[in-house]
Amino acid sequence: MPETVSETSPRGRRAARPSGDDRELAILATAERLLAEKPLSAISVDDLARGAGISRPTFYFYFASKDAVLLSLLDRVVAEADAATLDASLLPAAGPRAGWRLAITTYFETFRAHRALTLAWAEARSTNAEIRELWARVFDDWAQRCAVAIDAERARGAAPPGPPARDLAVLLTSMNERALYATFSGDGPAVAESAVVDVLLEVWLRAIYGTAPAD
Repeated sequence: MPETVSETSPRGRRAARPSGDDRELAILATAERLLAEKPLSAISVDDLARGAGISRPTFYFYFASKDAVLLSLLDRVVAEADAATLDASLLPAAGPRAGWRLAITTYFETFRAHRALTLAWAEARSTNAEIRELWARVFDDWAQRCAVAIDAERARGAAPPGPPARDLAVLLTSMNERALYATFSGDGPAVAESAVVDVLLEVWLRAIYGTAPAD
């Protein structure tokens, strides 16, 4: 949407100017679209402003840099994934296989829907401290939720004692992160997209329960 609109409406009124939220969303949408075509390093602030229909100075009213756009997108996608958060109480109700499958599938489908962003974040973490710190906080939160669920499964006798739940959760979550990155990027050996959730699920079930519960 252009930054200024001079056309009038059929009723003779000047068309409404885009709101701040509209401009911000346009910048974010432009960034995601361009990242599907080329790396962040090849995208300029001018590209983002032009794609959003605004001027370069207006872009800086919303974001300090293109890295700040990437950071905002990460926040939004994480919130999208967390909308279906893992609740320890889900496992007894749904059963281990169905409960853990839902958790793994939710994150897989969310990040697959934002594949270009997922790859951009992974690459940006090596150079951008803010993105690295945000991802570390997100990762820690996911691992903590999984640890709570593992402890709850052990407490109700569904899972045997084993390594500290947090340590196990950190390793399993790290495995998911690497496996999904490899599948989405083709970087090194990777599990096929159609099979990765099933394979991850079996590994999680065997690591937590010592076997693969059939529910």
